[in-house]
Amino acid sequence: MRGKDPARDKRPVNLNLTTIHFPCHAIASLMHRISGFILFLFIPLLLWILQTSLASYEQFLNLQDMLATPFFKLILWGLLSAFLYHLLAGIRHLIMDFGYGESLSAARLTAQLVLLMGVLLSVALGVWLW
Repeated sequence: MRGKDPARDKRPVNLNLTTIHFPCHAIASLMHRISGFILFLFIPLLLWILQTSLASYEQFLNLQDMLATPFFKLILWGLLSAFLYHLLAGIRHLIMDFGYGESLSAARLTAQLVLLMGVLLSVALGVWLW
């Protein structure tokens, strides 16, 4: 039996995700995955909206009235906010795939910019929808 491995002693003992401090770029990456999953879940609703809007003029008008209610405005705001954030983070990932901004400081800065722009665009979108 060998002695203790120093690398093993540095591993975290507590893997409770609520107590671990994530860096900004890790949060941005996790939120990119979460926003993509939200968009995936809402594909059936979006297809139903498209189908209903194209079925007839009367159904289009009914859909317009339904989407003007506060409940559906909230759903649309959440869905469009997820889309905008996913788009911004996806552009960030594409730029990094081309080899730009891969250093730790650049990754931190671009993650902060994406998070800030996501919040600002979500607020602007909420003001526009209401």
